[in-house]
Amino acid sequence: MKEIRWGIVGAGRIAHTFAKDMPATSAGVVQAVAARSGDAAAAFASEYGIPNVYQGYEALYADPEVDAVYVATPHTLHLQNAGDALRAGKAVLCEKPITTTAAECQQLIDIAAASSSYLMEAMWTWFLPAIRAAKQWVDEGRIGRLVQVKADFGYPMGYAPDKREYAAELAGGCLLEMGVYPVALAALFTEQDPTDTNVVSRYAPNGVEDDVVAVFNYDDFVATLGTSYRAKLKNSAYIIGEEAFIEIPNFWCATECQLWELDERVDHFVHERAGNGFEYQIEAVDNDLLAGRLQSEIVPLSESLRFQNHMDLIRSKFQ
Repeated sequence: MKEIRWGIVGAGRIAHTFAKDMPATSAGVVQAVAARSGDAAAAFASEYGIPNVYQGYEALYADPEVDAVYVATPHTLHLQNAGDALRAGKAVLCEKPITTTAAECQQLIDIAAASSSYLMEAMWTWFLPAIRAAKQWVDEGRIGRLVQVKADFGYPMGYAPDKREYAAELAGGCLLEMGVYPVALAALFTEQDPTDTNVVSRYAPNGVEDDVVAVFNYDDFVATLGTSYRAKLKNSAYIIGEEAFIEIPNFWCATECQLWELDERVDHFVHERAGNGFEYQIEAVDNDLLAGRLQSEIVPLSESLRFQNHMDLIRSKFQ
């Protein structure tokens, strides 16, 4: 089997998770890393045994030994970084949210099309076996007609306006940072766009949102989605039908799902994994590239655009 050689753009926390999970894949290897700081890139490379090290990103894009690029930089840099890698002919897996607005997402999709290069948003939750099992239960009709989706994701994060998560100039706020998870989960299980949206939001002293609840109304069902920097939320998801419901504890990194009929648990899927969970999306991209595909069949670019449109819709309701 051909090996897919990866280059990592950025050397922050999420890049470490990616590098740690690479050994759990069958066809991928990290070949290169680039960061704004040469010292940071060198330290990262030393920790994971990465042979090619760059200060700045352009040299990595030009590296003939790199087949695919993982973009692990802040949200506001995704359009530029992913776009540059695509124009250089590299396949791109871009950390979520893929961009900060639907307009930017469409720009990136257009760049990928013009470059005939692979592009996927790193919506790793969609690839987790527990999430796939829950989706299969729904598709098999085991919960009956869908009635409600409930999902939230939040952790307390002390206010500091100079932190990336709060910095307005870096698209700070809990919606893009954490809210993308429940938004994407609702998209997976509803497969629709809401017809109406109601939002309650709270704000940090510098004006970025730090607590949000959105209610998406569809023709026949409703989704209640929450995200917060103010408190630890339940971080679970419930897919509720007329005949049964599915509970997914810690859905964003799920290792299990449970099927309930009234108060009786009638099925339970549990999956142990070797890594942190990124290995499934990496393996999927590797397989796509080996098969010559230009986008994912699981997280196609149309779904990334859907996520962005839904988050734009939520922002439009901010007071």
